Amino acid sequence: MIEKRLSEINKRKIEIRNLLQSDKEIKLDELKTELESLDKEQNELVEKRSLASSIQTGAVEPNEVKKPENKEERKMTGKETLEQRTKRGEELKEKRAVQVGSSQIILPKHSSDNLNPTFNEVSSLLDRVSSKDLPGGESFDQGYEKGTSEAGYTGMGEDYSDVETVFDYASITKAKITAYSEEPNEIQKLPAADYDSAIMKGISKSLRKKITRQILIGDGATNHIVGIFSDKAKAIDPATDKTLTGIDENTLDEIVFSYGGEEDVESAAVLILSKLDLQAFAKVKGADKKRAYDIVLNGNTGTINGIPFIINSVCQPLTSVDTPEGAYSMAYGSLSNYLLATFSPVDVQRSTDYKFRQGQIAHRGEVYIGGNVVAENGFLRIKKGA
Repeated sequence: MIEKRLSEINKRKIEIRNLLQSDKEIKLDELKTELESLDKEQNELVEKRSLASSIQTGAVEPNEVKKPENKEERKMTGKETLEQRTKRGEELKEKRAVQVGSSQIILPKHSSDNLNPTFNEVSSLLDRVSSKDLPGGESFDQGYEKGTSEAGYTGMGEDYSDVETVFDYASITKAKITAYSEEPNEIQKLPAADYDSAIMKGISKSLRKKITRQILIGDGATNHIVGIFSDKAKAIDPATDKTLTGIDENTLDEIVFSYGGEEDVESAAVLILSKLDLQAFAKVKGADKKRAYDIVLNGNTGTINGIPFIINSVCQPLTSVDTPEGAYSMAYGSLSNYLLATFSPVDVQRSTDYKFRQGQIAHRGEVYIGGNVVAENGFLRIKKGA
């Protein structure tokens, strides 16, 4: 009987599928309901056939076959038993979060235990220039040679030719650079992520950010660093500044061969420029429509046709229409020609005394430092032309 009925079911299901694929008018809902009914009956018959076969072969004893105890449990077979439903109801009465089926209704909230950093905000220029530790000092003078005159011919019994080696010095005076921030006490105690440590590190980062910018634009006023672009950098003769109107396939050669004395082409020099001007170098194409410059990138540094460069955002882009005429856009030279003198170590402190009543934590950092160009025409400065 089971086999006969299964054969009838298969035959009818084939007929229904043929009707669904034909162009005849059909009652779709009725056929769908009938198919579902046939599928259910087919599954039940297959289970019965399998059970009967197991009993015949002795694999299962007749008294081992468990039937649903009541009508409710019979309805729950293959889904959720009455016992499971009762347990879930009791848990819901106790206001407990429970899993319903295979997906969660109440989803747990998770917070990351780490902080994603922002983009780099400190040019590596700070770590590449020369440095000297002078703890407790107030100022420092660094001497440098300006040049030597040429010897001359001297006749028998005549005075020797006068020559002179000219020296000068660059003064580096102490400048105080500070940073201060506050945070509520909850920041330190509540979040999973270590915001407090990030704030402490931020103090040191802000000091470094200030100094690396001042290496270029420090105005040299009282308590200020002397920057490469400053007119207080007396080691640089303003007459050596070079004016460019744009960036083309010859720009790099113009810069490289304009730097230094007449006897050498300096090989240890570095080009300091903005990211926008670096992009302009990358876009230049020669007469053959190929890129004129081979640029190798390594974050804040790299090379342009083998010439090292460092990006510093304080440089006003030569290629920007917003950069005024006469503004300094680049500097090219040996980084050892700039000296940073550290008169004290960086001191970062935390205090809970100030604004104790408001539960505020104060952070402060300070460093005493100075800087100046310490070599004759140590850098070639590039100005924007008209």
